[in-house]
Amino acid sequence: MPYTYLVQCADDSYYAGWTTDLEARVRAHNAGQGARYTRGRRPVRLVYWEFQPTRSAAQRREAALRRLGREQKVALVAAFEASHIPLVESS
Repeated sequence: MPYTYLVQCADDSYYAGWTTDLEARVRAHNAGQGARYTRGRRPVRLVYWEFQPTRSAAQRREAALRRLGREQKVALVAAFEASHIPLVESS
């Protein structure tokens, strides 16, 4: 099952990615084995995710999330957190 996600880094920045295993990916980011961007910004916290029907859809959505400005990402995360329970313990 592919997912698109946002993690919030220790420096309060956001990183967008896609994966088929959210728990393992967040663990990898926090172990320094994820993306180069997050290695120096640990720990990260999973703050947004959405299911995608295919890997290519997940990659397209990841690209769209990366194009969002910070204010748009903050608003997206706030709306998501208001309507979802945590899926992964990320700290």
